[in-house]
Amino acid sequence: MKVGLTGGLASGKSTVAGWLAEAGFEVVDADRLVEDLYRAGRPGAAAVRELFGPTALDATGAVDHLALAKRVFSDPEALDRLEARVHPMVREAFADIAASAASASRPCVLEATLLVEAGYAPEFDLVVTVEADPQTRLARAVGRGLPEDDARARLEAQADSEFRSRAAHRVLRNDGTLDDLRRATDTLIAEILSLAGAEAQR
Repeated sequence: MKVGLTGGLASGKSTVAGWLAEAGFEVVDADRLVEDLYRAGRPGAAAVRELFGPTALDATGAVDHLALAKRVFSDPEALDRLEARVHPMVREAFADIAASAASASRPCVLEATLLVEAGYAPEFDLVVTVEADPQTRLARAVGRGLPEDDARARLEAQADSEFRSRAAHRVLRNDGTLDDLRRATDTLIAEILSLAGAEAQR
């Protein structure tokens, strides 16, 4: 069973992902897949160089994350071009991991901020989004050390809550306490295990 877990910047999706991993699910962070693709000599780094030139790479040939972020988050067209090249690579990498998880009868979760925007949602058995008020998310992001201008740019580059929620099967609200989110996640875990068990019996 494949589960897509999404949500905007500082929504709490990584917290939920951690609890799903504790429950025994195979949890894959799309950002980690991208980080691997952006290493020197990897296809993602080659794509970034082709799109934006050698100044988007560091001295080792890996992607310079700060330089790339400044380039694409202020230019929607550039961001679209980058995503068009990198998203298929992420999907292929996740498919390989999901196949291994399936052989071990473990639900496989992809945590991805842009899962819905990338058109990836229909490929999952269950799509879950973690949502919170935009101002709450902005305050959380700044509180973690992200400059406010950068945080606002990233929030604006992402889809809005309503768009993600329409594409999701389940919406977890994270406007309350951590205990509230934990209870909602425990309910979700029970549901996923039930669905996975039913799927295995088919």
